[in-house]
Amino acid sequence: MNIGSLLTRHARYRPGHTAVVFNKRRFSFSEFNLRVNRLANALLELGVSKGDKIATILPNCLELLEVYWAVAKIGAVVVPLSTLTRGKGLVNLLQDSDVTTVVTNPDLVDEVDAIKQDLRGVGSDRYLLTGEATTIIASGYRSYSQLTSAASDQNPQGIEITDEDLFNIIYSSGTTGQPKGIVHTHYIRAMYCTLFAAAYRIRPESIILHAGSIVFNGAFLTLMPSMYVGATYILQEQFKPKEFIETIERERVTHVKMVPSQIVAMINAPNFSAEALASLEMIGAVGAPLHLEHKEKLNRVLPGRFYELYGLTEGFVTILDKNDYAAKANSVGAPPPFFEMRIIKEDGTEAATGEVGEIVGRGPILMPGYYKRPDLTDQAIVNGWLHTGDLGYVDEDGFLFLVDRMKDLIITGGCNVFPRDIEEIIVQHPGVREAAVFGVPSEKWGETPMAAVILRETGVVSEDQLRDWINERVDSKLQRVHAVVLMEDFPRSAAGKTLKRVMREPYWAGRGTRI
Repeated sequence: MNIGSLLTRHARYRPGHTAVVFNKRRFSFSEFNLRVNRLANALLELGVSKGDKIATILPNCLELLEVYWAVAKIGAVVVPLSTLTRGKGLVNLLQDSDVTTVVTNPDLVDEVDAIKQDLRGVGSDRYLLTGEATTIIASGYRSYSQLTSAASDQNPQGIEITDEDLFNIIYSSGTTGQPKGIVHTHYIRAMYCTLFAAAYRIRPESIILHAGSIVFNGAFLTLMPSMYVGATYILQEQFKPKEFIETIERERVTHVKMVPSQIVAMINAPNFSAEALASLEMIGAVGAPLHLEHKEKLNRVLPGRFYELYGLTEGFVTILDKNDYAAKANSVGAPPPFFEMRIIKEDGTEAATGEVGEIVGRGPILMPGYYKRPDLTDQAIVNGWLHTGDLGYVDEDGFLFLVDRMKDLIITGGCNVFPRDIEEIIVQHPGVREAAVFGVPSEKWGETPMAAVILRETGVVSEDQLRDWINERVDSKLQRVHAVVLMEDFPRSAAGKTLKRVMREPYWAGRGTRI
């Protein structure tokens, strides 16, 4: 299972079909294959060998896509890193992953230059820079464009790649703490190709649009199937709701994968309409639960398109299919074929139907482990089952209902309070756009809920008014929020996930007011 063979195959059998669109540039499979071959051969000439680690510190760009597929062809390993990671954090990831080559762009040169002296494994000639030659010469980097333009455009030969060979190391987004290097092999990514193409009904005629960061593993849910079937993949530099909708309408896009904050922004965009988005066959939510209020608005305007995926980069997922939404709107679906799931109580026994416990699962995309961390691997995977750290229950039909993350659970007065239950209430307020609830210290209760809120328009409701509105509607006194803080935006990971720990940490570190 060499996923690098996919592009070679499409370049031969459907050479003229549009493979990639980035900004105003369009490439057929034949054209894109030649570009990838040049990069693959340039890397080999640079001394990159099978198994070597290549880090990308790039925003969404054509070169990042080229690195993914060039690495696949030569058996190297790509380590895609967020452009938001800087300083010591960046050094730690580059050192931890044993990177030998770094690809970045002129905007990030100063950040990379500042840490070069701390990178032991990267050769002085292994810093590649996309962009203008003048910038490269001045900075002492190797020119990405010059290297590729001088290299052969023939498919690399003589490199044997097996199922177990590594394709990438994805570092966790850090929503729950220290990032860990999650290993994916060619076999695992091949399973992404087949399983998600089937689940999302992606065909050779499909047109996929992605505007989220493609260093985030959620991007591979459509990127891999797109290359597998030979569909058209449109990549945007960044997510801008109005432009996103315009692209869907202009290009007749069929499939999009988005995090909840992007879906909320899209449905609140001035040009959001059923007519503009009529071509869509799939709107996939990933990364965090989408609150019911937003699901219902989306499905009123665009019925029969919504899919929701619950999953971990480590390798377990459930999918709510568009045809199951009407009956199971609050669910995150069921395990796809070849996956298994259990709900486990604290004592290790299996929970009954409707009983909350930890979600554990296994399937064909399960990681072999965290890179160089067998200790953490053994904690996460026990007897072949991935322990997710998430709480949920299954109904009588076996559909999973996600309750919350164990680490987000609020224990107030000795009782469990799930933030998501409160968030579902808050987003029903007509002035609220997004909400995040987390626990802060309480002298009386141990913990008490606090709500951070983004309003649709400034001034439509005050913090105290919103707090009172929420507390009149929650199901229990324990769910009452002690305070509401209004924010312009939430801290988010590169994947667009809301970072509750960043909002919560000052209170627990003593830098915030003790409630």
